[in-house]
Amino acid sequence: MSNKEKLFAEFVAPTTQEWLDKIEVDLKGADFQKRLVWRTNEGFNVQPFYRREDLKDLKAPEAMPGEFPFVRGNHKDNNEWYVRQNIVVEDPKEANAKALDILNKGVNSIGFRIKGKDVSAELVETLLKDIRLDIVEVSYRTCQHHAQELAEILVKYFEKQGYDKRKIVGGVGYDPIDQMLQKGKDTTDLIGAMPRLVETLKDYPNLRCVMVHTDTLNNAGSYIVQELGYALAWGNEYMQQLTDAGIDADLAAQSIKFYMGISENYFMEIAKFRAARMLWAQIVKKYDVKDDNSCKMIINASTSTYNQTVFDSYVNMLRSQTEAMSAALAGIHSMVVTPFDAAYEKPTDFSERIARNQQLIIKEESHFDRIVDPGAGSYYIEHLTDALAQEGWKLFLKVEEEGGFLEAVKKGTVQDDINATNVKRHGDAAKRKEFILGTNQFPNFTEKSEGKRAVSKTCCCGDKQGCEAPFKKLESTRLAADFEDLRIHTEETKVPTAFMLTIGNLAMRQARAQFSCNFLACAGYKVIDNLGFKTVEEGVDAALKAKADIVVICSSDDEYAEYAIPAFKYLDGRAMFVVAGAPACMEDLKAAGIENFIHVKCNVLETLKEYNAKLGI
Repeated sequence: MSNKEKLFAEFVAPTTQEWLDKIEVDLKGADFQKRLVWRTNEGFNVQPFYRREDLKDLKAPEAMPGEFPFVRGNHKDNNEWYVRQNIVVEDPKEANAKALDILNKGVNSIGFRIKGKDVSAELVETLLKDIRLDIVEVSYRTCQHHAQELAEILVKYFEKQGYDKRKIVGGVGYDPIDQMLQKGKDTTDLIGAMPRLVETLKDYPNLRCVMVHTDTLNNAGSYIVQELGYALAWGNEYMQQLTDAGIDADLAAQSIKFYMGISENYFMEIAKFRAARMLWAQIVKKYDVKDDNSCKMIINASTSTYNQTVFDSYVNMLRSQTEAMSAALAGIHSMVVTPFDAAYEKPTDFSERIARNQQLIIKEESHFDRIVDPGAGSYYIEHLTDALAQEGWKLFLKVEEEGGFLEAVKKGTVQDDINATNVKRHGDAAKRKEFILGTNQFPNFTEKSEGKRAVSKTCCCGDKQGCEAPFKKLESTRLAADFEDLRIHTEETKVPTAFMLTIGNLAMRQARAQFSCNFLACAGYKVIDNLGFKTVEEGVDAALKAKADIVVICSSDDEYAEYAIPAFKYLDGRAMFVVAGAPACMEDLKAAGIENFIHVKCNVLETLKEYNAKLGI
């Protein structure tokens, strides 16, 4: 073959219509739209395949890394990000020792959480002892009322140490609207203090102080497009407030930093960060900034707490690992991986080490830091980026047309929107339309809570949730919480035994027994599976011998007409009787007195609550 000939040149590439024709044949008459087209929660359809022609009208694939509008990232020749770990400062000496220790273990970004009453020059001196602030990123977060004081102390410390101002990287966290969303507090008076804080730190171009914490929305259950659209509106609110107060547009933009969450939707999250950078750059450009670098969106990404679980908690590592991968590939500034045990305890040294190493593995072993925007050119990711950008922009415009983000928060429309999504997602989880591995799907049958309980949230003043709230607030309830509460209640009250009466068709009885075991174990029930019985009498006798509280007959739809009623009558009320499935003869079975059926269309959570009530649990 000539070197000029292209490989496979003799093959004719099929057209899109030929692909569709082939799919139609393979579907054997099934509806293409219903079977293969995914309608996302973000409000757009995803096709089963994409081709080059699908990108012909998109401008994003033509963008270059490190150039406006930064859809392909802020760097030109690498994908570096800061590996961050947050430290709650109880004792400054201990916090300093911990920081120095983890800096030697791969972390290059520290986030100190400082109580407002503890802010002082002495604390800063102790906290930052031997930490090279010109080498590592350090961010600080304290009570909003003490942020200005902390900023002034830090500036004096930097000057005392003689640091190059451009080499100080990090932030002083200031986000009044976040407190309004989380606690319903009226912090509007604090927004007026932002310009002074920005002026205090203006000589430190890489030390940002105005934060947009949309990770709060993520951890309250928001859909991706909601986090994206509200992030733009939130950031624009602060840009408008600062520029209206006389702050130069470039300085205002370079003072803003975004803290965004990462959900489990792998490809969609990659697209979210790409779309966010692109749209934010367009917004900032409208303020007539002089430097395109002012249009860069600086993002600290944190893996979600919304999908973390108390039971089977090691699965949290799987969730956070894919989340970390998607954020890294999307090109973020810094990242926090939430320790797998954060839902039920103060993270241990072990869980924190695992969280650090999750980033180090993808960085040092998988080299995610070497390649700029590896998703670029992927027909699928480019489509998701464009679709999310369009839907996110619609939400942004809607907020702006209604008076801006601050006004929307005051009216409660943002909170209502996110809370409605949270309620919907909890409903979907109850029906297993949204899977939580290890909780509402494939639970660990033998696991006990062993005293683990969900961690209560506290506000910045140190009190548990419940401060006075003139505004609506977000209801941040983890997705698994309903199932966990049910399972813990069962464990603390009485653990019933569910016995699988398997009979008839081998394949069907095994499949339905497995389904039923998974279904009932979601409430912590003890489940006993079996190889099969020759007669229903034999099965019922075995169940009673095992002291079963529930007997689940598992067979094929056709055979239920033969086996279910005799089994129910022979059991004679000595245990709850359940049919696994929704057979055609269901009405006949109900007429005979059988009232319990479990199948894929059931609301699992409500069904299990009902069974608990019947069993006196």
